[in-house]
Amino acid sequence: MKRTNPLHQIQYAIRHPDRIVPHVRRLARDTWYRLRTPDHIAYYRAVMKSDTARSPEGAVGSHSHKRWLALGQLQFDYLVEHGLKPEHRMLEIGCGNLRAGRLFIDYLHTGNYYGIDISPDILFEAQATLERYGLAAKLPHLTPVRDLRLGFLPDDHFDVVHAHSVFSHSPLEVIEECFAHVGRVMKRDGWFDFTFDRTEGKEHQVLREDFYYRTETLLDLAARHGFRGEFMQDWEGRHKQSKIRLRLAGG
Repeated sequence: MKRTNPLHQIQYAIRHPDRIVPHVRRLARDTWYRLRTPDHIAYYRAVMKSDTARSPEGAVGSHSHKRWLALGQLQFDYLVEHGLKPEHRMLEIGCGNLRAGRLFIDYLHTGNYYGIDISPDILFEAQATLERYGLAAKLPHLTPVRDLRLGFLPDDHFDVVHAHSVFSHSPLEVIEECFAHVGRVMKRDGWFDFTFDRTEGKEHQVLREDFYYRTETLLDLAARHGFRGEFMQDWEGRHKQSKIRLRLAGG
């Protein structure tokens, strides 16, 4: 039963009465932000500003420092197991406060990490992470962006593009914008890994913050923009989200 179903919501409230007030507060906040912002990215930038002020690690989906460390390590280990090399140039979309980025930066050759995020506030926290972990000498790039058109980045530049817990918060038009432009900045033999919230039923969203897609929807959309996609079955069970890897068709 999907989360927007009224029966599901009633049953959930009965099982978790302590979560009713926080949910109502979140609903009120998100409604206010939606009324004040012109598009989804501006809306989610406001959400991130609010969440980061309360807890930078919570803002990227980690409710404890131990969990923050574990999720970063999970992402890093998986990419290294699946082909990431120190000499690769990496673009991380939605780098946050460098939960995984700090490990990528340390592993990659100096200057080979480029992190972007729609939230300037979380990037301030990313700078603090660099200082805390002594990574300044690796000269990572950290850049705020207004959209996912990537027009300021060079052609045929990145071996690896990575987006963890980005499309789980994105409507389809934002994902398509990324698919339409990310291929230009990728090397012909590069790849793009991203996670998403998977559903086998009807696609839906919750509070315009959490979006659930069928695998076929994203694979078909990627194919329309020149990619061949692979559902990463061995990622299943490691994290609550699913993962797809895209390569340029003919690459």
